[in-house]
Parts: sequence; C-alpha cells; structure tokens
Amino acid sequence: MTTILSIQSSVAYGHVGNSAAAFALMRMGVETYPVLTVHYSNTTAYQSWRGPALKAGEVADVIRGVDERGALTGVDAVLTGYQGTEEMGQTILDAVALVKRRNPAAVYCCDPVMGDVGRGFYVASGIPDFLRQRVVPEADIVTPNQFELDFLTDRQTRTMADLLAAADQLIDLGPKTVLVTSAITEDGDLDTIKMVAVRADQAWQVTTPKLERAFTGSGDVTAAVFLANLLRDGDLGQALAQTAAVVYSVLAATAASGQRELRLVQAQDEIVSPSHRFEAVRLR
Repeated sequence: MTTILSIQSSVAYGHVGNSAAAFALMRMGVETYPVLTVHYSNTTAYQSWRGPALKAGEVADVIRGVDERGALTGVDAVLTGYQGTEEMGQTILDAVALVKRRNPAAVYCCDPVMGDVGRGFYVASGIPDFLRQRVVPEADIVTPNQFELDFLTDRQTRTMADLLAAADQLIDLGPKTVLVTSAITEDGDLDTIKMVAVRADQAWQVTTPKLERAFTGSGDVTAAVFLANLLRDGDLGQALAQTAAVVYSVLAATAASGQRELRLVQAQDEIVSPSHRFEAVRLR
C-alpha cells in the first residue's frame, strides 16, 4: 500500500491543506500520515480566523515520534504545502532528509504555496525566496500554479511555449517532474484552464472548461491526487488525465452546490470514479 507523509496546514471548517489532501488520499486508498503546521478555525481567505500556528519544534517532535514507531521506513513520499515560516520550511527539509534516509526510494512532492493570479502573494515575505532557493531544489516533484511558476523562474508565461520553457527551467533547478496545476495562455481558449505535466523527456496537457470562480483548497487536492496517481504506476500522462478528471469533477460539484467551501465529502465518489473525463495530449 502506498504511504504518504503529508506536512501541511489544517482547518476545522472547510477543506484546505491537510483538511483537503488527507481525505482525498485516504479515499484513494493511500495510507496517510498527516502532520499539521497550523490548525486554524478556517482558511485565511476569510476576514478573520482563530487557532494556533504550531512551532517548528513541535512539528519536528511529531515527525520524530512517527519515526520512533519505525513508520518512516514505509513512507513512499513526503507531500508539503503551506509552510508558514522559514524555520518551518527548514524543519520540513529536515523531515524530507530523514524520510529519505529511512527509505532511499522515497520522493518529495512540494506544492510551493505562495500566491495566485489576481491575489498576489499571501504568505510571509521571506517564504517565496526560501521556496525558490532552498526548497524547490530539494524536491523531486513540484506543483506550482501559473503565478508561482512565473515567480520561481522569473518569467512571464503567456503562451504554451513560455509555459514549457519555464517548466524546463524549474527542472534544471533539481525537480524531475513539474505539474502546472492551472494556467491560461494567450494562444489557447480563454474559457478553458490548462493543466500541464512536464519531465525532461516529455510533456502532457489536459484542457478543462473554466468554472466561474476559483475554490480555495483546489490546489491542495490537485497536488495530493497527482502524487498518488504518479506513485501508482509512474505514467505521467495517465496521472495528469486522472488528476484533471478528479479535480474538475469535485469543483463542478462544488460549483453546482453554490457553496464557498469544497464539497469534498459530499462529492467523495468523484475522487475514485470521476463523472468527467479528459484526454491527456502529448506536447513532446
């Protein structure tokens, strides 16, 4: 059975961070060890929130305790999202190194959470540079959105060629696989969203209809589902197609409900048997 150590934020109300990723992974049959970096009442997209941000040492203690059970030897991948502080980021890198010592075949999937188109950066000021300089080079898989890809590569991606060049540049920094979770390009239909998966030797694209609004937590679900699918058989195009199908189906169900938060529990069957299917097209 696939096992993932997921180090992310958590909320009591709604579905973001581990409150989204852990459920999706478990519904896919993936053993998941959720480690929390914060535990808020709700996402910071609201005007107010309450709850604690865990200290880096506290997170390190949790991971140490898991290791004391001998469980890290069975971890196939580490998944991370929102990191909060540079100190937390270093604790995460230490955890990745520990997992890889326990299981050299384990991989690190980093969702470089820092901002989005239209919203800009929404993390602490030092985090974007820390992710670019310290975290991304240590990752095997990175899953930026278009805004994050542009920052990490110091580019403006307007066309598909731009997008592929930026992904290749990111691969040159260290990761083997790049998933651009959402992108709109000038040379494509502006009423669609593209999801693109890139390796040095191949690139795949899936195009889905553009929904009327974005949903907080969708990137967390995307990274988790993509990682689980990629671990399953290593087929990049198939992992991309299945991820796009799951994410779009969950988002479409949420949009139909009229609710603000992801209808992850209500639409849980979409995680294993999505209503919508999309073809992965090979770009190279």
